[in-house]
Amino acid sequence: MKHCLLAFLLLAFFTTANAQQLDSLPAAKPAKKDWSKIDLSQRSADHLMIQFGYAGWAKVPDTINIGGFSRTFNIYFFFDFPFKLNPRFSVGLGAGYGSDNIFFKKTLVDIKSGSAVTIRKDTITQYKKLKLQTGYLEIPLELRYSTNPENMNKGFKMALGVKVGLLVDGKVKAKIDRDAQGNSGYIYKEKETKYFQNSRVAAHLRVGYGNVTVFGQYTLTNYFKEGTGPAVKPWSIGLTLSGL
Repeated sequence: MKHCLLAFLLLAFFTTANAQQLDSLPAAKPAKKDWSKIDLSQRSADHLMIQFGYAGWAKVPDTINIGGFSRTFNIYFFFDFPFKLNPRFSVGLGAGYGSDNIFFKKTLVDIKSGSAVTIRKDTITQYKKLKLQTGYLEIPLELRYSTNPENMNKGFKMALGVKVGLLVDGKVKAKIDRDAQGNSGYIYKEKETKYFQNSRVAAHLRVGYGNVTVFGQYTLTNYFKEGTGPAVKPWSIGLTLSGL
């Protein structure tokens, strides 16, 4: 009986020691994912991008009263090119249309008369609404990063890029309650592009999750041609809807 008890104690001792030794061994590291071999067959086929947000001007003179909800609306179709060795990164190249609507309060905006644009305070005419609209055909280029390249509808994503645009539209539209001559209740429209820059270059950044990202954009070129208007530079912030 004593021998059986001794054998049992020795077996328990060595079993416990062995278990402690195994517990002290470092845990095996998970195998590193080979991004070059992931399956992209389920990658989002959504190449459409829609942006909507608030627009403004940098370096606005005191003589200009921007007011109301100035806004931007952009729509693009993209081609996406993932990096072969690491498809978390990709390059996006697209084409589309970008527009800005800048609203004013108690301000005269004349883009057609004279030898330059006139934007100045106007406390006589009563405007119900006044906006300056521009539109561009654009080519955006982005460097992208996604934590879930197999399903671009999920995961954190970020994109940094530039947009090059060609001016195709420039106009003023106003709803006037009463003008200086006493005329009231009419809509005034003026279309002209000669004083605007024919092209623009803008830098932009997108950050978000899944199909929704927040974007910011700043135009690197002046809005008007030199000497024909204030040296303002448009900017915008807002939301992007896309699977890219």
